[in-house]
Amino acid sequence: MMGKGELTRRRIVALAAPIFNQKGYAGTALSDLMRATGLEKGGIYRHFESKQELAEDAFDHAWKIAMDTRLEGTEEVANAVDRLKQFILNFRDRRAGLVPGGCPLLNTAIDSDDGNPRLRARARRALKVWLEHLESIAEEGRRKGDIRPDVDSAELAALIVSTLEGSLMVSRLQRSEEPLYLACRHLEDYLETKVLARRSKTAMNAS
Repeated sequence: MMGKGELTRRRIVALAAPIFNQKGYAGTALSDLMRATGLEKGGIYRHFESKQELAEDAFDHAWKIAMDTRLEGTEEVANAVDRLKQFILNFRDRRAGLVPGGCPLLNTAIDSDDGNPRLRARARRALKVWLEHLESIAEEGRRKGDIRPDVDSAELAALIVSTLEGSLMVSRLQRSEEPLYLACRHLEDYLETKVLARRSKTAMNAS
């Protein structure tokens, strides 16, 4: 059973996450957090040593929601290339229900670039885990014969993440979905023509 203190801490994190994700660390005032949680300063800092600690937990919370959404349904897909395609489609289409403010990784990376090394370290760690997950899918695909043996799994993971996050930034700046959709179509075509093993293509055509 979770104690009352832990429940309150998690509630504060969940309510603070959209504020940090939208306003950034420096732009988030204590008054914003007090208004969102309905707690006074002492009530918040009874559960957190500092605003910094709360911001880090809020990022972890927002990022978990984002990644759980992006990975939804991927484990049920047998072919590794199709699994990567599903991840890309999830990134493009399943943004409803995420923490308001957009991608937590993109926001935190920009927000912490010059002024918050601890938050930047959290973002770097989240990126590392994301890359490693995609890389593991590609490595499994190589072992099973879904993915061509000459494909570098780490490079493929970096290409997918960089293309998705970069196109998301351009889409936000232009207030248009087209850059994101264009990037996803490019990645799908790349996976089909440069990554998918010939044996898997034959098997997929026969099915």
